[in-house]
Amino acid sequence: MKHLHTALWGVLPYLTLVVLVAGTAWRYHYDRFGFTTRSSQLHESRLLRVAGPLFHYGLLFVLAGHVAGLLVPESLTDRLHVGEHLYHANALIAGGTAGLATLAGLALLLYRRLRTPAIRAATSRSDRAVYPLLITVVLAGLTATASGATAASTYDYRLGVSVWFRSLFALDPDVTAMADAPLVYRLHALLAMALFALWPFTRLVHAFTVPLGYLVRPVYRSRGRGEVRAGRAAR
Repeated sequence: MKHLHTALWGVLPYLTLVVLVAGTAWRYHYDRFGFTTRSSQLHESRLLRVAGPLFHYGLLFVLAGHVAGLLVPESLTDRLHVGEHLYHANALIAGGTAGLATLAGLALLLYRRLRTPAIRAATSRSDRAVYPLLITVVLAGLTATASGATAASTYDYRLGVSVWFRSLFALDPDVTAMADAPLVYRLHALLAMALFALWPFTRLVHAFTVPLGYLVRPVYRSRGRGEVRAGRAAR
């Protein structure tokens, strides 16, 4: 059992990272055309206008919650005078809301994909494999959040899962910290690693091509006098 724990929590995370990085580089080199969202807006836009933002913004808040929960040690929140009750209440409300929004958006996107023949026909085998996995990862995360925030819970993931996660960056994995975590946390971590390993080979890879420049790009560009005169002359 000790060797199994070492393989799962001491070796597998690094193998996942290698597959993620190498797979993304390979995909970009050999399939640049597929390194996009492959937008299906032309086939259906009404549901997409609701499901897209719901899923993407929900997922961003979920990731932000994971960064705060896994990378910020408990000693820091104690120095900031953030009590355990306040911390876990915030994790339950904010994290739970973001997780439910992500799940709802994903469900709408899948419904849209199944009910629109053109979109359904364009769905690849890898996408069909990753969607159920993505749903399971979100559900496991919601379950872990709910179970860890209850009054009956005696497990503090910041003294277990978070310690293991931070130890990976030091190249000295604390295998015991993760091996002793409740099943739902271990399951969530394993599913997440499987998702990241598949990431480069599915449409999820478009997350690396987000046009962040559009966030600061002006909607309207001011026109100089020469452009105005040219426009008038054209009319």
